[in-house]
Amino acid sequence: MRRGRRVLEWWSRTRDEYERGAEAGARERPLAGYAVLLGGYTAFVAAAAVAARRRGTAPSRPEFTDLALLAVATFRVSRTLTKDPILAPLRAPFTTYQSPAGPGEVMEAPRAGMLRHAIGELLTCPFCMTQWTGTAGLACLAFFPEPTRWVTSGLSAVAAADALQLGYAQLQQAAQE
Repeated sequence: MRRGRRVLEWWSRTRDEYERGAEAGARERPLAGYAVLLGGYTAFVAAAAVAARRRGTAPSRPEFTDLALLAVATFRVSRTLTKDPILAPLRAPFTTYQSPAGPGEVMEAPRAGMLRHAIGELLTCPFCMTQWTGTAGLACLAFFPEPTRWVTSGLSAVAAADALQLGYAQLQQAAQE
């Protein structure tokens, strides 16, 4: 019982020190919210790994082509989830609109509150979302390989088209100068 109390006291001190930051006015750092998200992510990875092992559906090493498609699709899905204006209603409970952020993208900020802020950070950071999206994609590849290849191929085509659109816009701008 005493050990449990000491651990809780240690956690409370550590959380408070971390959330205060090194200086006054530091950005909100909801350590407990991050711990909840980390626990959810860890539980998902563990459950997917155990289920894939039991079913015998996870390859020991994914094929290079699957990983290449998954990498590009992960990029595209992460950008879409975190920056697409059409998906703003999904992010709105955890974020607030700030400004446009480039072609077809918006800039948003996390809302206040332990869990809302942590989820808001995840939903506004394409780099953060990549970890979650890539892991989900890998799990889909283990359980539903053919549909996953089909979907990642389509998403990779969209990402390539986005790159071509941006390149074309730059060429147009250069030609007008």
